[in-house]
Amino acid sequence: MEANGARGEVVAVLAGSERRLCLTLGALAEIETALGLEGLSGLAERMRALSARDLTVVLAALLRGGGERGLADELERAPVDPREAAEAVAKAFAAAAG
Repeated sequence: MEANGARGEVVAVLAGSERRLCLTLGALAEIETALGLEGLSGLAERMRALSARDLTVVLAALLRGGGERGLADELERAPVDPREAAEAVAKAFAAAAG
């Protein structure tokens, strides 16, 4: 699977398959709304200590941003390793930061 680096996409292995993630504007808005945040400064602080629920919300939004709606919608039941999830989120945010 290829990722469009210019768009900020990354590829990570989740639930046994390569998945595309991307921090789009829509994903960012979804994350802010779901976590009850106002702006990027609140998000940056929250990202330092994500709960399992927060991690699921963020990962699902990034998956949707990358076009992986199927896994995003089933994430709570999918066999995703928490360490892989955290690494995928970090990788997606790093790509978005350039």
